Amino acid sequence: MKKKEFIEMRYYDVPQREWVLALTGPDWIREYGEGIKYLHFHNLYEIGICREGTGAMSFDRKVIPYHAGMVTFIPASYPHTTTSTPGTRSFWEYLFFDPAIVFRSVYMDGRLKQRRAMDTIGKDVLFGDIRDYISFFLLADEIMKEMTRKDPYYIEKVHALLTALLFEVVRIEDAGDEKVKIHGEQVAIQNALNYVDAHFAEPIRIEDLARECSISETHFRRLFSASFNISPVEYLNMIRVIRACDLMKTSNESMKSVAVKCGFSTVSTFDRNFKSVLGVTPYQWKKDPKNYESRLLEVNVSVRRGW
Repeated sequence: MKKKEFIEMRYYDVPQREWVLALTGPDWIREYGEGIKYLHFHNLYEIGICREGTGAMSFDRKVIPYHAGMVTFIPASYPHTTTSTPGTRSFWEYLFFDPAIVFRSVYMDGRLKQRRAMDTIGKDVLFGDIRDYISFFLLADEIMKEMTRKDPYYIEKVHALLTALLFEVVRIEDAGDEKVKIHGEQVAIQNALNYVDAHFAEPIRIEDLARECSISETHFRRLFSASFNISPVEYLNMIRVIRACDLMKTSNESMKSVAVKCGFSTVSTFDRNFKSVLGVTPYQWKKDPKNYESRLLEVNVSVRRGW
């Protein structure tokens, strides 16, 4: 029997007070994709710059060659992977961030404008030569330099650069420039992942997720489970637990407040689902939050922390 394919979630944290997580430097010279036969997606948006090497980017069933001097912009929850030419190494550098936070800082209470900006950048991958996206590249490259040097006021400068970069993407999208457009069964459920990310604190039914993907509930359940090795309900609870951990790390709110803000109707439901995902109760976890990273690595086959 053919082994079912699955997609892996890679979860990142942006350091407190900073706007982006930058993965740069010689640690990222490697043979990408070695021994990996599946796609992954992130909880954050990803910008990549290929400094050296050749290989291919895979987006569901579409494979596109890359070479030094190419840039990518990949929305959150978008399945993809990078594979170096066999026997060679490539040098990629990355930025991970949440554009919703940036748009909120620009539009303040203008929620409609925030939503429109997110909708504009949230659907398609940008993938191409630096020469075709020169403004985009120069801004991303400067952010990477600032995050490496961390000179005085780098946080403020990165905020300004990232804001400019995101509106450059908005311009590109609005202009209708050529983009990588992927259509495949696995990408079809991206809308469900985005919906969970935006509405995890609210009551969510599986039929709501299927509707977001414009497919039947039966087909959605089958497609989701085959892709992720996890049911839609298990995925939803896992995301809620991850958000609860984030909230407990950064606040002193009561367990009842954490439960409600993360989509659990009662503390007992929160306790039960938290222990199902991480193997400990929220109270036990809060005493020693460093357990979170190691335990998250063990959650099924679909989720792991970062790279």
